[in-house]
Formats: sequence, C-alpha cells, structure tokens
Amino acid sequence: MGRVAARRILAESPDTHLVAVARDAAGARLAFGGSSVTHVAADLGSLRGVRAAAARIRELLDAGELPPLRGFVGNAGVQYTNALTETEDGLEATFAVNVLANHLLVRALGGHFGTPARVVITVSDTHFGDLRHNLGLVPGPAWSAPEVLARPGAFARPTTATAGSTAYSTSKLAAIYLVHEYARRLPGIDVIAYNPGFVPGTGLARNAGPLARFAMRRLLPVMARTPLATGQDAAGRHLADVVLGRTPAPTGSYVDRHRAARSSDESYHPERERELWDAAERLTASYPSRPCHGCHG
Repeated sequence: MGRVAARRILAESPDTHLVAVARDAAGARLAFGGSSVTHVAADLGSLRGVRAAAARIRELLDAGELPPLRGFVGNAGVQYTNALTETEDGLEATFAVNVLANHLLVRALGGHFGTPARVVITVSDTHFGDLRHNLGLVPGPAWSAPEVLARPGAFARPTTATAGSTAYSTSKLAAIYLVHEYARRLPGIDVIAYNPGFVPGTGLARNAGPLARFAMRRLLPVMARTPLATGQDAAGRHLADVVLGRTPAPTGSYVDRHRAARSSDESYHPERERELWDAAERLTASYPSRPCHGCHG
C-alpha cells in the first residue's frame, strides 16, 4: 500500500522529494527508485533508531540537501499474535511502532515543517470494534491508561492472538486521539487520520501463524473484489490522494478510504487525547538514545 502511494505521489507531483524511512533502505530503493528519493534506514520498533532517523533527516535539511518538509506519512504498522512482544526499550511492540514511533518522528521534525504542510497517519476501522466495520475478525479496543497500554501484558490473556489483535485496534484508536491533539497543537499543519479499510494481502499478518498468513495472502485477497475489503492498489491510491490534498478533509479529519467521515464515538475524547499526548511525550523522552553516529540529543 505504501509503495503504491509513494509511486503515485512521485508520478503526480514530480516536484516532490520523497524521504523513505524504512528498515531496509536497499529494499526501499528498489521499491521506489529515482533521483528524487532519499532513503533513511530505521527500525521503528526502537526509539533509539527512530531518533537517529529523525536526526539524519534534520542533518539533510540543515545542509540544504532536502527541501523543507511539506508532509509526513505515518503508514508503517505491526500486529502480533500476543500482547507480550517487547521492544529493546521494554515497550509493547504494537504500541511502540503504531503510536510512539510516529509521535517521536512528528515531534523531532516539527521545527522543520514548512507551511502549509500535511501529516497523514494511517489508522484502521478496527477501532470501531463492531461487526459492521470489522466483520468480527478483530476485537475492539480496550482503552486504559497510556502508560499501561505501552507495557507488555496490558490486555486479558496476553499470550493469545485475541490480545494481540486487541493491542492493534487499541493502538489505532490511540493514533486517532493523537491526530485530534496534533490538529489542536500544530498550527499551519493539516493532520489527517486515513483508514484504508480491510486490505488483505499486505505484510501486516507477517507475525501471525502459518494458517493465518496463508489466509491473508491467498484466500482473503478475493474479498478485495467486494465492498467488504479494499485492494492494495486502491488503498495506496486513496492514501496518495489524502497526502496530495485531493481528498477534501479539514485538519483533524478521519478519511474513510476516499472521503471524510466520522470515526467511532469513542474516538472523540479530549481528555484521553490530552492524556495520551502527555504520556507519549514522557515515554519518548524517557529513553535517551545510546551513543550512535549521527544522533543529536
């Protein structure tokens, strides 16, 4: 989905210089190609790695090797078969990647955004937690204090796939909360939550068991031909349209595939949004980078 979106953005906005933050920079080079692409390697499950990537991007910006930032797309995401997978920082991996990595990048690069600019965070309709939106495949979110959600074992029966799925839907609810808070706190920047819908065939199930991986890659893609799911190409096109501003959506909006819509009632909660912002600030600041080449602060 991200590859499709990147290629569409580069094709339809040839002045764009894409910075691809990916674990495998060589893979990103093969995926996107072209002279208007810069690759910054990062493991988004490591706050040290995220901080180093942001520092590298700031270096390139300060040196004039990149134009001023006009956008940020937080499209990476993970889902595990348990709620106990731990990062090197001692954080639950789903929350670390789906919530804190994006927050740290947005905050670390905040002073380098030009205006106008647009931040787009990929979320999920699993945050509704109902049959209509999830087909009963993913349990709904189970909100708790952010510091609790950030730690392994935050959900009932944490060794189970159900707990892992709950961690995923809860992380996507958290991402919407932060979008609302960014919209209040980042003047001159439009911040949008983008829901691609159910997109079978992506790498999201790479940490699942063999049967689930087979279903996601071979069986469920057939659903993309129905209104119940979105094909990867369509999901990527819709994401690019949001990034390019072609989908009308004011800051703080939730875009469901190709149109602005209302997210779940639970997703509008100013108290939780402020609480999560404060917790994300503490969590990303409380793990100082170990000495590494190119890191600043």
